[in-house]
Amino acid sequence: MKYGMVVITAGFSGLLSFSFLAVAIGSDYWYIIDVNKANQSDLEDLSSHSGLWRIREGKNATSWPIQSFFVDTSNKTDIEKHLINSHKVIVILLPLSLLLVVLGGICGLVSSLARNPSLLAGSASYFLFCSLFTLSGLSVYVSYCQRARELLEPEILASVHVSYGWSLGLACLSFSLEVTAGLLLMLAARMAHLMGHDHGVTIIAMA
Repeated sequence: MKYGMVVITAGFSGLLSFSFLAVAIGSDYWYIIDVNKANQSDLEDLSSHSGLWRIREGKNATSWPIQSFFVDTSNKTDIEKHLINSHKVIVILLPLSLLLVVLGGICGLVSSLARNPSLLAGSASYFLFCSLFTLSGLSVYVSYCQRARELLEPEILASVHVSYGWSLGLACLSFSLEVTAGLLLMLAARMAHLMGHDHGVTIIAMA
């Protein structure tokens, strides 16, 4: 595989990673609650889908903002406090990861044009580091949803179907692409090092 193809693929992976994560953060299909059809007449308004910032409920998709930073937790239960704190972590980690991907893309572009092995290796490590923020945010979100289910009564849980939506899928795909971009940049660093080494050997041979 040629150096140019490797860095182009890495750049494309980074761009897709940013796009997928941006769409995921802004969409409202991270978690979906569907009422079973047999019980729809009684629990119709419980159908909802939610994102990181709001919940949409019922037929008319009434929107409710998810507020965690300005909530008084003094009268909350331990589970509710845990959920509020977890949400704060999520809405910090994932947007921060999005910003880091942008900076990583700039570093990757500069290092690939310079064909500097050290810069390429640094950009690769940076992308892999960014992926840890995304993975941490996703892990906290999954834990957040599992704890949130504990607040629902067993009768309600028996009447609804809960699932993760395509927004979470896009975020997971974004994480995979971040790792891919990092590994490809690491490969590009190795290729640049070998090209420089071969160039040096050629000069010595000619001398």
